[in-house]
Amino acid sequence: MSEQVRDRLRELLDAVLEGADDGEPRTLAQMAGDVYTSPYHFNRLLSRGAGEPPVAMRRRVMLERAAWQLKHGGTVTEAAWAAGYESVEGFSRAFAKAFGHPPSTAAVSHWLPAPNGIHFHPPESLWVDSQERVLAPLTEQLVMHDLDDTRALLDLAAGLSEDVLAGVRLPGHEVLPWDGPEESLVQVLEATVWSKECWVASIEGLSMPVRSGPGSVVALIERHEAVAARWLAVVRDIERRGAWEDRLVDALCEPPESFQMGSVVAHVLTYAAHRRLLARMMLRMAGVEVDRGDPIEWLRARRGEVPPRTLGP
Repeated sequence: MSEQVRDRLRELLDAVLEGADDGEPRTLAQMAGDVYTSPYHFNRLLSRGAGEPPVAMRRRVMLERAAWQLKHGGTVTEAAWAAGYESVEGFSRAFAKAFGHPPSTAAVSHWLPAPNGIHFHPPESLWVDSQERVLAPLTEQLVMHDLDDTRALLDLAAGLSEDVLAGVRLPGHEVLPWDGPEESLVQVLEATVWSKECWVASIEGLSMPVRSGPGSVVALIERHEAVAARWLAVVRDIERRGAWEDRLVDALCEPPESFQMGSVVAHVLTYAAHRRLLARMMLRMAGVEVDRGDPIEWLRARRGEVPPRTLGP
């Protein structure tokens, strides 16, 4: 029985990675068709057997392959096409989010965190690390949902008028006294990005970033993309080192304060969730249609179980 299970799982993995060497894009339906099953059933079997949805696994392994190619002299453009991306910009965004830095910077290791220990192994093989330690599923989902949901709200805000963005919805409102007023949609969104910028700077030992106001939504999106990759890398590093009980003595505070790392992550996620819901409330006050921001719906869409909902009217 165990031999049959192993063979079946290998068939599923082969279907996921078919054509990866050539950067061939493949949909969930195409993968499922190779093993004569429905996309839903294929997604469920692979997620249960390997702990990772097939689309996510294929994307991760191809990004690992791209990181290895870049480290050994490949260009960003070559790596983007080989990984199946339609544009260098899209590849660069995905690479930075996964590795915590742009593809122009060589990765220390081409491996990304994997719940199953399955990784790209050069030149065209796979390696299974049986001792790998990755983020707990709940932590991973909370962090990724926050980053994806924030980006979705920023994308929605990019299409709104200045009146909607800067209109005062909650006069005198503050979420945290030291973050200043959050009376408008653009102030709430900027504070969501600013919070991560401050904490990442503290953890990485950098100077406090200069805060020059919300600026344009396009600039906010750029700031979010830059800090999102660094924030994800920080949380994954804490988990990898088992450093949740470590303490950060933050000299950026006046006076300096000591923070337990687990409480820092919880703090960021708590107030980010509050601000995202606050942003949705302000959007509805302005008559803009917006979804619920439900992590259940987000995870289903991410795993390909249901189509993603589109924000806005």
